[in-house]
Amino acid sequence: MGKLVIGIVLFLIGQALIWFQTNGQFFNSWAKENPVYMALIFSFPISYMFIYATTFVVEYFNGSLWPGRFIGFGTGMIAFSILTFIIMGEGITTKTLISLILATTLVALQIFWK
Repeated sequence: MGKLVIGIVLFLIGQALIWFQTNGQFFNSWAKENPVYMALIFSFPISYMFIYATTFVVEYFNGSLWPGRFIGFGTGMIAFSILTFIIMGEGITTKTLISLILATTLVALQIFWK
């Protein structure tokens, strides 16, 4: 279970970094004016985290790639919704809430259904 937890945490951190990389332009003038630097600053840590997150999750699921893909997707939806709400002040609509429930369900299915 330790590998799975580490993998999920790395996916969450990577997804949060992607959020700042792609959405920083909407609340930070430096990020908006320097997209090349944003790409250079964030690309290495994001790639590194996703490589290792995938490694840990695939090892936990005995070599199966699909669970990691769904966990990566689900953690992305969760990180995006939290950061968009906290930093950008965008509320969660009914449609978004249902999407988050579905994303959470995907992650739960991959973790608990063996």
